[in-house]
Amino acid sequence: MKLSRLLEKIEFEVLKGSLDTEITDLVYDSRKAAEGCVFLCISGTRNDAHEYIPSAVEKGAKAVVVEKKIEVEADITVIYVKSARKALSYMSAAWFDYPAEKMTTIGITGTKGKTTTSYMVKKILEDSGKKVGLIGTNGAWIAGNHYPTKNTTPESYELEAYFSEMVKAGCEFMVMEVSSQAVKMDRVAGFYFDYAMFTNISPDHIGPDEHADFEEYLDCKRQILKMCRIGFVNHDDEHYEDMIKGHTCKLYSYGEAKDADIRMEEIDYVKEHGFLGLSFAIESEKTGKMHVKVNMPGYFNAVNALAAVSVCSFVGITEEAVNQALAEVRVDGRMEIVYTSHDKTVIVDYAHNAVSMESLLKTLRSYHPKRLVVLFGCGGNRSRLRRYEMGEIAGKMADLSIITADNSRFEKVEDIIEDIKTGMNKTDGRYLVIPDRREAIGYSIKNAQEGDMICIVGKGHEDYQEIEGVRYHFSDREEAEAFL
Repeated sequence: MKLSRLLEKIEFEVLKGSLDTEITDLVYDSRKAAEGCVFLCISGTRNDAHEYIPSAVEKGAKAVVVEKKIEVEADITVIYVKSARKALSYMSAAWFDYPAEKMTTIGITGTKGKTTTSYMVKKILEDSGKKVGLIGTNGAWIAGNHYPTKNTTPESYELEAYFSEMVKAGCEFMVMEVSSQAVKMDRVAGFYFDYAMFTNISPDHIGPDEHADFEEYLDCKRQILKMCRIGFVNHDDEHYEDMIKGHTCKLYSYGEAKDADIRMEEIDYVKEHGFLGLSFAIESEKTGKMHVKVNMPGYFNAVNALAAVSVCSFVGITEEAVNQALAEVRVDGRMEIVYTSHDKTVIVDYAHNAVSMESLLKTLRSYHPKRLVVLFGCGGNRSRLRRYEMGEIAGKMADLSIITADNSRFEKVEDIIEDIKTGMNKTDGRYLVIPDRREAIGYSIKNAQEGDMICIVGKGHEDYQEIEGVRYHFSDREEAEAFL
């Protein structure tokens, strides 16, 4: 493909060379440079990518995209842009021939509920006879094949590659989780969704390596309502009015609120043989009155289901398909029951902030366990405030907390645990400290009392522990099953 075609939708300046240069691939990691590629200088927090131009040229790069007006001695084309990340997003779409435009696209953002809602949407559409691709926290799913992803929303080149594979596989719909980091880092720059959902927002992902403050976090989240044709927003969220500021899409609200466009009514908590969840009614101009059952416990899962049904009602579904899908939908690491009997219940969940943990523990309390035992740690190189808050919530709501390691990254596990204890010590909650996560899981199961509900939280679907920049295989579910 000619370089001129790749640049057709972005502003740029040619510092040197020709736009007629034939390009064989897009590369933003100089180690992957190859003959005929264009190398985009995307600088990280630790490295300046412009320093790697000689290495990319040596490997055969025919063009470079730079953010600095620098001299490049090699006989190649040099293109200047204000943001190489943004350029990568537009150029990747062009490279793969704009595959997202060949599908109906659905984006989902929010602090909580993105993954569960995306799986519900996917299942409802598939049970309605549609072919669906999915990208999110648990990886990418295309035509029954699973591809692990490093981020909730991958880098733009990887995104477009997945979209291209979906088109080749005959997917009519693409469902994607959109993280605030993806918006901030321009991974979805220039992208336009047919439908988008804003589930909720609460303080999270605020820290040196993430967002400066809540206002920046909120602003990144609400950008999705400027990136879609039709948007759906949770009317019951306390930040609803802030969430919809500046939206440019056709907007619909959902929730229990009487003035919500799509309303949830007649909520009933249901515990039957083989079923633990809720039933409720949905009423709107689009759906009429529809009765729904979702086989996942917790009020928040009813709200997730309402969001999923809201968007699906605009693309043609039946009440039968909705109920079939919501009775069968499962999400790895989201309120996932590993084991349950009269003696104990073991659950794995991804809750990794105070809001999610409080919601989770409140839900489990409604099933009246003899003891509610929560096992958790906190991630390294993330907000210390999160650790204080999670420690305090666990101390207030659990009968016993077992504090352990999570993804410590480049911090010491002992330091993270001390921060958690700071919050825990504001309460009278009983707790144990067992730094080794495997040992902690074993202790919780071996020492369970009859009627205990043990909730292993923080990692959910993840199958690794990240320590000093290295990921080691580790699955909470696998470890729990081994001890069981």
